[in-house]
Parts: sequence; C-alpha cells; structure tokens
Amino acid sequence: MQPPGYLLAVHPNRAKPECGQNKTVRMIFEFFERKIDPLAPVPVVQPPQTTLAFFRHFIAPFKGVVLVTLLLSGVAAISELYLYRFLGLILDWMASTAREDFVETHVVALLLMVFVTAIIRPVSTLASRAYINLALAPGIANATRWQNHQYLLQQSLGYFQNDFAGRVAQKVMQTGNALREALLNVIDGAWFMVIYMIGIVAVFVEINTTLLLPVALWSVLYLLVIVFMVPPVRAKSAALSEATSGLTGRVVDSYTNIQSVKLFAHSELEEAFAAEGIRRHTQAFRTLMRAILGMTTVLTVLNTVMLIAMAGLSLYLWMQSTVTVGEVAVANGLIIRLNQMSGWILRTITSLFENIGTVQNGIITIAQPVAVKDRPGAKQLTVSGGEIHFDHVSFNYGATAAVIHDCNLTIKAGERVGLVGRSGAGKSTLVNLLMRFYDTEQGRITIDGTDISTVTQQSLRSSIAVVTQDTSLLHRSIADNIRYGRPEATDQEMLEAARKASADEFIPALTDPLGRVGFDAYVGERGVKLSGGQRQRIALARVILKDAPILVLDEATSALDSEVEAVIQAQLNTLMQGKTVLAVAHRLSTIAALDRLIVLDAGAIVETGTHAELLANNGLYASLWNRQSGGFLGSL
Repeated sequence: MQPPGYLLAVHPNRAKPECGQNKTVRMIFEFFERKIDPLAPVPVVQPPQTTLAFFRHFIAPFKGVVLVTLLLSGVAAISELYLYRFLGLILDWMASTAREDFVETHVVALLLMVFVTAIIRPVSTLASRAYINLALAPGIANATRWQNHQYLLQQSLGYFQNDFAGRVAQKVMQTGNALREALLNVIDGAWFMVIYMIGIVAVFVEINTTLLLPVALWSVLYLLVIVFMVPPVRAKSAALSEATSGLTGRVVDSYTNIQSVKLFAHSELEEAFAAEGIRRHTQAFRTLMRAILGMTTVLTVLNTVMLIAMAGLSLYLWMQSTVTVGEVAVANGLIIRLNQMSGWILRTITSLFENIGTVQNGIITIAQPVAVKDRPGAKQLTVSGGEIHFDHVSFNYGATAAVIHDCNLTIKAGERVGLVGRSGAGKSTLVNLLMRFYDTEQGRITIDGTDISTVTQQSLRSSIAVVTQDTSLLHRSIADNIRYGRPEATDQEMLEAARKASADEFIPALTDPLGRVGFDAYVGERGVKLSGGQRQRIALARVILKDAPILVLDEATSALDSEVEAVIQAQLNTLMQGKTVLAVAHRLSTIAALDRLIVLDAGAIVETGTHAELLANNGLYASLWNRQSGGFLGSL
C-alpha cells in the first residue's frame, strides 16, 4: 500500500533512460557522472567556520576531479593561444614562400597545427566541459547541500525555534550553489586567465619584448581594479544573500501559517510584511549592481586604451622592421581576444567574490555548533522497565530566572503519572529535557538508572513515544505518516494502528489534487488538509505503531470532540498497559484517573498524590480543579 512513485523515491537510480539516447553516448555521459556521487557516505561533522576551510572541507573529497579539470582547462587555453601564433606564422610563410612550395616546405608544421586544432584543442575543451557539466556542476552543489542538511538535522530543537525554517532551507540551497559557482569561477575564469596571461607573455617574449609594455601596464591596472573594486562586491553580495533569505523566510512564513492569515483576515498585513522584505532585497540588489556597473566602466576605459596602445606600438615596430606582419597580426589578435576575455573574466571574478560572500553568509547559519551532542562513545539505551528519575534538575533556557528549579521526581516502571500546573509552570520543559531536546544545566535524568546524557539521542527517542498538543504531519501520504512510528511495519500493522486510533473512519474518504485516495492521499504541509482531530488521530496511530516502552502524552486528546475523545481515551488506556506514562494536560479531567499527579508551580513540584488526595489537600490542584469543573469540563 505504498504511494505512487514509492519505488522511484526509494530507488532513484531506477529512473528510465532517456528515450532514443545512444547507448555509447549514455555510457560516456555516465563515465563522467560517476566521478562524483553527491550521496556518498561521509562523516557528519560541523562544517568549518572560516571561508577557506569551508571550501576545502567540501571540495577535498573531489580534489582528483578538480585537478583533472584544471589540467584539461589549462591545455585548452594553451592550445587556443597557439592557434593565434600559428596564424601569424602562416601569414609570414605566405609572404616568404612560393605558393607551389608552401605545403612541401611547411608540411610538418602544418600537420602539427592540424593536430592541435583538430585534436588537442577540441578534445581538451570538451573533456574539461564534460567534467564541469556532468561531474562538478551537479555533484559539488548537491554534495554540499546533502552534507549540510545531514548536519542541520542534528541541530537542537532550539536552533530551529530561533529562525525561519524557510531561511535555513534557503541558506542550505544557496550555499551549495554558491560554493559550486565559486569553484567553477576559479576553473573557468581565474585559472583560464592565469594560463592565458602566461601564454601571452611567452608569445610576446618570442616575438618582441617591447610588446609586453601595454600588456604589463594593463595588467597592473586590471589587478588594481580587482583589488580595490571587486572585494566590496563581496560584502554587498552577502547583504543581498541575507536579504534574499530574509525575503524567502517572510514569504514561507506566510504560506506555512496560511490558516491563521485567513482566519484573522490579515492578507494586507502579510502583504506589508513581504513588501518590506522585497524593499530590502531591491535596495541590496541595486547597491550590488551599482558596484558592478562602476567596475565595468573602468574596465571599458582600460581596454580601449590597451587596444589603441598595442595597435600603435605594433605598427611602429613593424615600421622599424623589428616585427613581421604575421607577428603584428598575432599581437593584435591576442589583445583583441584578451579585450573580449577581460570583461568576461572580471564578471567571473566578480561572481567569484559574490559567491564567496554568499558562502560566508551561509556559514554563519550552517556552521553553528550543535548545542546537544552525543558524547564520544555514547551507548545505546536499553529500557528494561522504564523507570524515570529527575535528580536535582534545574534549567532556565539560558535566562536568569529558572524555569525548572531543583526538580526531584521518580516515575516508577509502569507507573502512569500526570503533570499539572498553570501555563509556564514548566510541564513542557520537563518533557523537552526528558527527550533531551535540551541538556540540563544542573542535575541529571536517568532511565532505568542510565543517565540519558550518556546514551545516543537516537536510541533515547526511539524508546519514547510522544503525542504533542500541536500535531504537525509531514507532507506525505497518510500511510507514510503513520509508518513514521515504525518504518519497517507491515501494511497490516499500519492498518491495525489506524483502526486502534479510530483513524480508519475518515481515511478512506480522503483525496488529494493528484487523485490519490485513502492511505495514499497526501495530507498537505504540516497536515493542513486534515482537521485538528484527524491530525491527532494520525499522530496517535503513529505512536501506537511505534509501541515504545515509555509514553509521553502532551494534551493528546485536546483537539478531539467528546465522542471521539472517549473512544481514543479507551484506546490510550489499553496503550498505557505495561508502559511508563508521563501525561501533560491543561484539561484535568483527562489525567485525573492516572496513578499519580505531580503539580508544578514556578518550576518546582508543590504537590503530589492521586486525584482524590490532592482534592482533599485543598491546595493548588484543588483550586485548578474547582475552576475547571465549574466551567466547560464538568465533573468526573
């Protein structure tokens, strides 16, 4: 009962070959494409926080491909240079050799020219482009994105709570693209230019060193343009990257919370929110474009002066009989080519600095250290009974006032305990600390005597099933969302979990815009296509399927109507059998029947006991109970 496209999603290499594509051509393409596998397994580590180290970190696994590409690109540049030199020689030979003797006299040189022109230059050019287009371009960017995505999945919950999800995603995408473009800028631009300039110097030394004067002066001024006018582009590019990410974050935030936008009729407010982002982006873009236009203007003047200087100097040397007509043609041909290249090279170098700026901006977001880490040598958690112990635990989210203060609490194996208290009392914080979304600032938490900070987060959270008050689903099929509890579950087990959660009542009627129905229907981003009650029943089915020894319920039935709540509560009672249960609730009627209730106030335990005992004590719990039972809840 997998959704359409399941096999292709799990086995992406099963994609069909392009129709009509020649097998030999396909094999050649695949030869280059196999040079870089973006999904190749690598250790997941924090990316370096300095720019050069960041580039080296992501390029190092593919340095062999990069070096081969540089070599091929260099050969292509040198062979192009010598086409101009060959042209000059041919012009001089034509002037000095009889036509009938031309081929016989210069046959070896002509064959060499043909070999360079017909074999060396096209093969090296095409091979370098194949490495760039089929290996580096698609491979480097996605390898960077993949490794950064893997690293960010390890970040703490607080990391994502303090930023736009859309902004973080944009940084991952932008940084991968910018790193790739910067590398290609070096290969296609800076490296090609270096080889070309060395070749021009070699040719002019052979012809007449005087011809180097305009080139040398132009080179100095060109370098000054790069040194003084290009680097500011990096800062302007970083500002544009930040403005782009901010704009994306604003737009995605509106779309993600579209239900609230509609409910409160705040389309105009969201338009203003996005408009401010667009204004900032437009201003950042204009600032960058002004800098680029200034560089282009200066370069145009430099190129014009160099063209005139080289033409005048080469004609003067010809008139002095120190250079030949062919050498004049070579010198001016190379300068015209250099003139054409200079704008492209400057744009490439500018793009290089822009991309470096984008990468630097992305490093700030991506390369942050993980707040909650597994210790070196962390072991797997083995739950034998499920006893939970909070031992003098204190926590304050980095603030001055403690949210949890010196909490001592033991939940016995198989015991069902409810957490009660006003909003902000620390109930959800205790759950977050138990899940190790945050590390305790003082004290420790143990499960069956094992400190949870000494085990892997993966094994800890695999041993705890949680249903939260704010249930969000993945934009995947109903079946995929339920199977999230245990991906290896069979169809029958998945269906049984849905039945136990009373979700099978509405699932068959679900459809999506692509015509998928029932368990194959997609639920929309965060499950927006389902009602709150339907989302929580899917979440409950997921927990039922997971069948973990420790169960955490955070307002698990808050979005259900009374009739459905009664059904789910009965299933929860069955699900709780033999498990250690920690239930958080604002509606006291949902946890009154638990074995023991813990009353929190201002981060400390102020009362503990059964429902009847706490009512008899006439303390905070009794006050909360009387307030609710006199309202919408009614009595037990």
